[in-house]
Amino acid sequence: MVKPRYPLFFMLLVVSIMVVYYWTRPAQPEQADYYPAGRDINPFTLTDGDGKPFTQASLVGHWTFLFLGYTYCPDICPTTLAEMRSAYPELKKIAPSSQVVFVSADPKRDDSARLKNYTAFFQPEFKAATAPHRNLFPFIRNLGLVYSIVEHGDKGYLIDHSASIVLIDPAGKLVAVFRPKTGPGLVPQVSMDGMVSDFAKIVRLADE
Repeated sequence: MVKPRYPLFFMLLVVSIMVVYYWTRPAQPEQADYYPAGRDINPFTLTDGDGKPFTQASLVGHWTFLFLGYTYCPDICPTTLAEMRSAYPELKKIAPSSQVVFVSADPKRDDSARLKNYTAFFQPEFKAATAPHRNLFPFIRNLGLVYSIVEHGDKGYLIDHSASIVLIDPAGKLVAVFRPKTGPGLVPQVSMDGMVSDFAKIVRLADE
């Protein structure tokens, strides 16, 4: 008696479907910590470089690359902003709504005018914002970033801060964190090539 071959047929069909799915599915980000469902950001209010409120509404409709620092930063901030300037045209090609936001962890010295002049030196379209620490710290912690003030004698102070760049989607949710490469004697820095490549993948995944 010849046994039915339907089970074998269906098994081959399932395998074929899985192979097709594997080869046609969108590529996953390789460098970023990626959160497909997005993470909620709690309500916040900062003040931007024009002295106007910067809130959740400022994120909606944009792909936002947000970086924490301060204008007196001696290394990480100017290096990262210069790299972001170079990568910015590619980010805009991938998603025209892309925006770069520099958030200062130094509200005492970084007023709106100083912030605007600082970011405009790198790219006039870059945005900047800050807030008193009581408002700023919960917002920064909610993004998974950190900062702390380091006493530096009578001449002022330095601020230790995260060098990561966070990506917020047009719905205002945190979807990725690009972490810097570190090493002895190196300024922590996010790979722009890796970030641009992963951003393209994240946007394609969002469109699926």
